[in-house]
Amino acid sequence: MIALAELERDVLVAACAVSAGIHAALVPSHLAEGAGPAAGFLAAAALLGGLAVVLARRPSTTALLGAVAVLGGLLASYALVITSGVPLLHPQPEQVDGLALATKAVEVVGLVAAVQLVRRPNPAPATFIPRPKGTTS
Repeated sequence: MIALAELERDVLVAACAVSAGIHAALVPSHLAEGAGPAAGFLAAAALLGGLAVVLARRPSTTALLGAVAVLGGLLASYALVITSGVPLLHPQPEQVDGLALATKAVEVVGLVAAVQLVRRPNPAPATFIPRPKGTTS
């Protein structure tokens, strides 16, 4: 049976990976708006992708706090983008769309999992065990 902490870590890793993929896929369309928005999406994709790898292989309190900061920051920045805009990066407010809302829902789930893991005494250990290619056990 999988421990609750492992499940929460898996949810967090998946949330970071999904959000990273969406942000990376949106870089080209945001490049048309300018270098600032594209750079923001590229930075988000890189940070989220890095967090997904680190949290999957070697979870630590530092990585969990990084996930809380990145996911919380993305949620806060989206709130600013749709209400007032972000100076230099996205000065005009953006319309709310379904993909953005779905991405933010994934990030909220990831943030909740990260906060739960931070509150635990020790993060779930990595379950990655290197094995020779072609073996199953």
